[in-house]
Amino acid sequence: MRALFAVLMLAAAPLGALADPAPLTTPPAAAGRSDAAQSADPAQPAGPKNAKAEPDPAKRLDALFAALQMAPDPESAKAIAARIDVALTPSGSDTADLLMERASQATQAKQFDLAVELLDGLLRIEPDYLEAWNKRATVFFLRQDFSNALVDLRQVVAREPRHYGAWAGIAIICKEIGDDKRALEAARHALAIYPHLDEIDDLEKELSIKVEGRPI
Repeated sequence: MRALFAVLMLAAAPLGALADPAPLTTPPAAAGRSDAAQSADPAQPAGPKNAKAEPDPAKRLDALFAALQMAPDPESAKAIAARIDVALTPSGSDTADLLMERASQATQAKQFDLAVELLDGLLRIEPDYLEAWNKRATVFFLRQDFSNALVDLRQVVAREPRHYGAWAGIAIICKEIGDDKRALEAARHALAIYPHLDEIDDLEKELSIKVEGRPI
């Protein structure tokens, strides 16, 4: 279980070449505006007539999650999941990025107390930073502090209910502590978001037999 958790929570899948699931280059609100109207808008900087507006991050993430649910095979799903991981990781703060980097180095060196201390400080200044909650949950799990790991993972899904990695982590920890019913619920949450998450699919099948029995 520790190895499976580490794969899901620590390893980032490599980015794959995949076309966007939907056109995301121009937000609908800007699509019908003329160049003159955009130039007159003080919030819209003037630029070349063929310049494209920046994609809306929230809409882009929504499209990626929708594509993940409909991915036809595990390889396509993995490529989309990698892009979701990238979209959810940035903090937007140089200080937060530095603390995260140091916490990652401490975790790799198995200096878990230091990693937790760094992540505590990070979450004081960036309380909504998903990756910091996720990382601290990983450190707690590696210290076998399952209670605090669950608390942090629930902070993740409270802020982003589609965070399949956090749901997978909850499933693994609940199974580890013998709470098979909640483990099954969490595994099904993860699979509803990421149907090709094979490791959790296997776990869900195992848990469904233990909790609900074999189908007649």
